Amino acid sequence: LITDFYPGYDSIDCPQQKCLVHLLRDLNDDLLKNPFDENLKWIVTEFSSILKNIVYTTDKYGLKNRYMKKHKKYTNKFFKSLKKLKAESEISEIYKKRLIAYEKELFLFLDYDNIPWNNNNVEHAIKHFANYRQTIKGSATESGLESYLILLSIYKTCDYKGLNFMDFLLSKVRDLDVFMEKCKNKKYRRKIRQ
Repeated sequence: LITDFYPGYDSIDCPQQKCLVHLLRDLNDDLLKNPFDENLKWIVTEFSSILKNIVYTTDKYGLKNRYMKKHKKYTNKFFKSLKKLKAESEISEIYKKRLIAYEKELFLFLDYDNIPWNNNNVEHAIKHFANYRQTIKGSATESGLESYLILLSIYKTCDYKGLNFMDFLLSKVRDLDVFMEKCKNKKYRRKIRQ
């Protein structure tokens, strides 16, 4: 499960990857408000450096565990140093506690294949649902909503895989991987978004 830092998610019993984009946004916002806080500057610099190297690896090799696991020694070193940090301000103490509290959830994606470190895809997909909810103005049945969410899931999967959603539906193929094989002849394939 890839989540932001809403505390309600903590009660769900499953492996969770916290969205690092949300965390970076918070860190950068607070650093802009506290530009002379050396502890906070250290936290932001070190955390960003680790993430920058991870993104470089991801761009080169994808989200494959065999390439990502090399970053674990740097994340472990960061947390070891963070635990020793003598926070001299309230904001740096808050981030120290927050990062340590979520230590296992911040870099969980390094242990798995194809797990993103942010929930941008989900937030992008949920916009469709939010628009749908405004369109129907609360007049949905449970079965209608379930059908819409299934179609939305298929639509977004086609979109991310570079497949035409309508062509998939019209093909009457029930498996996206089988449909992708048929698309190798480029009959159904559309240009993938850059």
